[in-house]
Amino acid sequence: MNNFNKVCIIGLGYIGLPTAAVFASRKVKVLGVDINQQVVDTINQGKIHIVEPELDILVHAVVKDGYFKAATLPDEADAFIIAVPTPFKGEDHEPNLDYIKAASKSVAKVLKKGNLVILESTSPVGATEQMAKWLADERPDLTFPHQIGEESDIKIAHCPERVLPGQVIRELVENDRIVGGMTQQCTEQAANLYKIFVQGECIKTNARTAEMAKLTENSFRDVNIAFANELSILCDKLDINVWELIKLANRHPRVNILQPGCGVGGHCIAVDPWFIVHQNPNEAKMIKTAREVNDNKPNFVIQKIKERVKGILQPKIACLGLAFKPDIDDLRESPALDIVIKLASERNNQILAVEPNIKQLPLKLQDKANIELVSLTQALDEADIVVILVKHKEFIGMQSDKLIDFVNI
Repeated sequence: MNNFNKVCIIGLGYIGLPTAAVFASRKVKVLGVDINQQVVDTINQGKIHIVEPELDILVHAVVKDGYFKAATLPDEADAFIIAVPTPFKGEDHEPNLDYIKAASKSVAKVLKKGNLVILESTSPVGATEQMAKWLADERPDLTFPHQIGEESDIKIAHCPERVLPGQVIRELVENDRIVGGMTQQCTEQAANLYKIFVQGECIKTNARTAEMAKLTENSFRDVNIAFANELSILCDKLDINVWELIKLANRHPRVNILQPGCGVGGHCIAVDPWFIVHQNPNEAKMIKTAREVNDNKPNFVIQKIKERVKGILQPKIACLGLAFKPDIDDLRESPALDIVIKLASERNNQILAVEPNIKQLPLKLQDKANIELVSLTQALDEADIVVILVKHKEFIGMQSDKLIDFVNI
C-alpha cells in the first residue's frame, strides 16, 4: 500500500506527459502542470500534443475516468515530479537551470510537511541539491534534507528517465529506474512512489550518483556513435563502403560498432555529455572530443551534398527526414534539421523537405521561402538530388539514381 494519493507533475512534454498518464492509469490522482495553455487545454480534452505510440489512448482513458487533469499552476499533492527542460545557456554549453528554478518556486508555494519532491530533468551533478536550496529559500517554515538530514519535513530525490522515444509507455513500466535521494529516507520514499507502476527494479543510490548515472549512460553512447561517425568520414576519404566495413568488423565476437548517421540529436545524447564537460573541462577529454566529432558530422554531410549539386544553377534538394531519429516527430537537437537550415541559408538552393511525422514545418523553417514541406512522391518527382537524412520506415528500400544515402536505407 502506498501513501501517494495525488501526484503533481511539472512539465508535460515527452517525459512528463507519459509519466503522468502511467501514474493515472494506476488509479492515482494526477495533476499535470504546464505553462503552455494550449497544451493544458489539449490534454483536458483527452488529446495529446506529441507523437508517441499508445499515449493518445492512455491519456484519453485517464482524463475521461477523472484520474488526470492539467493546469497551468501546481496544487497540493503528496509527491511532486519536476520534468522540465535543461537547455544550454549561451555558446559554451553552460547548463541552464532556469526552468528547474521556476518549477521549484511554483511547487514551493503548495508544499506541506511530508511531501516528496523528485527532479527527473536531466541535470548536472549537484542540481538536485540546488533545487532543495531553492525550495528552502521559498519555504523557511519547512525543513529540507541539506539542513537537518533524515528528519526533514520535505524529502528530495533525483530519478532520471531513460526511455526511448517511440517506446516510452512500455519502457517507463519495464525499465529499471535509478533512484537517488538526498538521504536514505528520501531514497526509500521515492522508490516507493515509482514502484506504483515500475515493473523493473528500483535501484537505490544517492542523488549525485543518480545524476551522474544518466550523464554517463548518454556519454557512453555518444562516444561510441562518434567512433562510427569518424569511421564513416575516414571510409569516404579511403573509398571504402563504411556499412560493409562495420558489418565485417562486427563479426568479431567482442566488437560491436554502431551505425553512423548525420550526427547525434535528441534532448539527451546531444546535450548531456556537455554537462560533464562544462563541470570538468580539464578531465573530460574523450567525452568532449566525441561531442565535437558528432557535432561536426552535419558539416561533412553538407559538404557531400554541395559536391553533388555543383554546376546546377538552382538545385532542388529533397531532404528526407527532419526528426532526430527514425519514426518519431521529435525535432530537438536534430542534425537533419540543422543540415536543412544550413542548406537553405544559400538562397539558390530550393529545399523539398519530407517528414512523414509532422503536419507543418517547425517555426525555425517557416520564415524561409526556399523550404517547402512536401510528400515523398513530389520530392522524388521534382528533386535534382534526394538526400536521406533519417531512416524512417517510409524511406527504407527506396531506390533512385538521384540518391545520397547517409543512413544506409
